Amino acid sequence: MARARFVRVSARKARLVLDQIRGKPVAEALATLEYTPRAAARLVEKVLRSAVANAEHNYQVRDLDDLRVIQAYADGGPVLKRVQPRAMGRAFSIKHRTSHLTIGVSDETNGAGVAPAAPVARQSAPPPAREERPAPARRTTARRASRSEKKPAARTTRKPKEKK
Repeated sequence: MARARFVRVSARKARLVLDQIRGKPVAEALATLEYTPRAAARLVEKVLRSAVANAEHNYQVRDLDDLRVIQAYADGGPVLKRVQPRAMGRAFSIKHRTSHLTIGVSDETNGAGVAPAAPVARQSAPPPAREERPAPARRTTARRASRSEKKPAARTTRKPKEKK
């Protein structure tokens, strides 16, 4: 496992990169990250290399070709809030988001560093079909005209001024 905390990239953007490498062998994941044109790819690559080094040093994994990325996720970190002045005295808030990147690798042959895999999203049944309702009839100008005829004339409460 390797974890990079308080990384200055939003978790949403980091997840796009992490989804590409989850479940792949380490060599293939590194090749994918090398050619991914996103800023988060550089940060994820650094964490992945650290996870491989941890497996080699802490678990004495000698054959690095057997390592696979079994966990890769990004949790949201603290948000740095700033204020940008705008026109007419208004304030515009700016949120600099941070994230915590976590990558776990496993040696499939002996299971060194095995952690539980992320739960697989279940596929739900498609939503039930909605009944088709006929579109409401459009009002015509003739109906509007007939409605206005039914309204009583407006009454005035003031009496007209008398002329001198």
